[in-house]
Amino acid sequence: MDLGHFIPDKIKECDRRIQAKDERITFLETENAMLYLRLAQVQDELCRSRDVQNITKNDAELAHASHALMIESLADVYKQVKDTKKDLEQLRETAYLMPQWIQETSSWARRQADIIHNDMLLKTMDFKDLQARVGELEGKLLDAEECLGKEKRRRKELHNTLVELRGNIRVHCRARPILHFDVNNADIRASRSSAQMQEVVHVLDDETLSVKHSRSGQAASNRVFEFERVYHQQDSQVAVFEEVQPLLTSLLDGYNVCIMAYGQTGSGKTYSMLGGQYSDLSQRSHNLEADTSDGLIPRATRELFRLISEKVDAVRTVEVSVVEVYNNDIRDLLASNVGDVKRDIFTADDGSMEIPSLTQRPVDCAAEVIDLVQYGMLHRHEDATLVHAHSSRSHLVVTLTVSAHEEVALSTPDVSRMGSPLPEAWQDDSQYRGSPASFRHGTPVHRSLSQPSLSSLARTSSPASVRSGTPVARSGVVKTKLQLVDLAGSECVGMSGVTGSALRETSFINRSLSALADVLTALAENRSHVPYRNSRLTHLLQDTIGGDAKLLVLCCVSPTQKYVTETLQCLGFGSRARQVQRGPIRKKTPQHSSGIGDQSRVSSPSLRRSRHSASGNVSQLDLHQAKSSGRRLPRPRSYHGAERR
Repeated sequence: MDLGHFIPDKIKECDRRIQAKDERITFLETENAMLYLRLAQVQDELCRSRDVQNITKNDAELAHASHALMIESLADVYKQVKDTKKDLEQLRETAYLMPQWIQETSSWARRQADIIHNDMLLKTMDFKDLQARVGELEGKLLDAEECLGKEKRRRKELHNTLVELRGNIRVHCRARPILHFDVNNADIRASRSSAQMQEVVHVLDDETLSVKHSRSGQAASNRVFEFERVYHQQDSQVAVFEEVQPLLTSLLDGYNVCIMAYGQTGSGKTYSMLGGQYSDLSQRSHNLEADTSDGLIPRATRELFRLISEKVDAVRTVEVSVVEVYNNDIRDLLASNVGDVKRDIFTADDGSMEIPSLTQRPVDCAAEVIDLVQYGMLHRHEDATLVHAHSSRSHLVVTLTVSAHEEVALSTPDVSRMGSPLPEAWQDDSQYRGSPASFRHGTPVHRSLSQPSLSSLARTSSPASVRSGTPVARSGVVKTKLQLVDLAGSECVGMSGVTGSALRETSFINRSLSALADVLTALAENRSHVPYRNSRLTHLLQDTIGGDAKLLVLCCVSPTQKYVTETLQCLGFGSRARQVQRGPIRKKTPQHSSGIGDQSRVSSPSLRRSRHSASGNVSQLDLHQAKSSGRRLPRPRSYHGAERR
């Protein structure tokens, strides 16, 4: 056997077998894959068949349920059909009886219509009678209201006349509304905050108001107060000024006028006197035009200059001074050195209270007055307390002095021979009429209230006419004062929470207001001695309170229970002020002078006598006036000894 050919053949045969096996394996693997694919398809079809079976089963169940519901619905429909048949039978019976019912109802309706028609005829006749009666009553009501208005005006005129004859002090009252600073954090946390914020002041009418007051252990009671005018909380600044406006006419008629605001801290005094845009002491408003929130001071100045422009019977000049009474010291708020010099009060020849060297600024319009008042307000003392964030710590007194020059020519001087009517130093008076800005850096105008103004001296005569001996005009000067006073508010130390210097200020404020109350009490009781000199405030206002001045006191009160004690004290002060009877107010008469030389001769002894009175002695004029009026002169005493400890 040839092994050399056998082995290769075997190898080739084995290779063919292996190749055949591989082909068989490949065929079988392919067939196996196809079987797996077929199995997957069969399984998928089986799943779909199961899903279809489930869906078919669900559809069968739903169909069965629907069939059951349909059977129930058919039963309900059958029942409704039976009910409808019954209703139809009832309707047939009703329709059969309806004609008879309609006939009976129509007969009843006709009878009722006849009855109503007859009633309407009667009521129409009565209604016409009532209409005629109502028209007649409305006419009578209009006539009664007209008569009531006339009687009210007549009563007010008679009351004002009675006040003029008796010399009573006019007292008005203004209750402010509840404001945001009435409710602070302490009140919100307090358990009785609702009771503290309860409104207890109620305005009954234009002349009366009531205060609900309750004491511990006692039932609440209403105290009623009556004044010449009571303002509602909704009344505007215009309504307040309309009641004050007639006093300005009296000012130009020759009477002194004073308007004073009294009340506790935060009751609206400064707002009533100055208004919203001028009451902030921290800044100076550049808007001097009229505003709805303007108080009595800007409105009074505008009305004053309006009245002056309409008066042509005399030449009138106006001068302004602004002072404050701070810690019982008088400070000139228009002076260049406001805090350096303290002013004193002296008695003039006519018995009036004067402040020598007081800065008086001549003004030509209301805007200048308001600008000067604002300048003074920048130097007024204020401080923040628990009651009010801008509490005034001093009494503010704004004085407008109106000088009316009535000239009567004795003979006409030769104008060609007349020289300059004023010395050269006086010809340019621009330094006296500068703005407050230039006034602070320039030389202030110091003038005693008893001395005539430069313009009045210029109108009397010229130096040339005096030297030549030519007859000159004699001028009568009538000086009247309008004092606008914004008093500092009385306050309770425990409520305001002040300490240190503010506590000292509170002490002086309360003492001066107490002195003012003592003066009014003494005047109301007609005591022989009135303690004017117990305080600089009452001494400064002596001419106004007890002299020849038409005085109006505006009592400002807070409406809540929290301040009821201060409210009652303020209203009690107003009630006492109404009881003061000073006698008829005397009209100012012209004081005639013949020239500048006479003026200088008069003013110098006047000043000397004023200083003489200030040193503690009483002038001969005071003695003469005291003897003629039957009054007693107060014993001379110094301020430091007269202050109430």
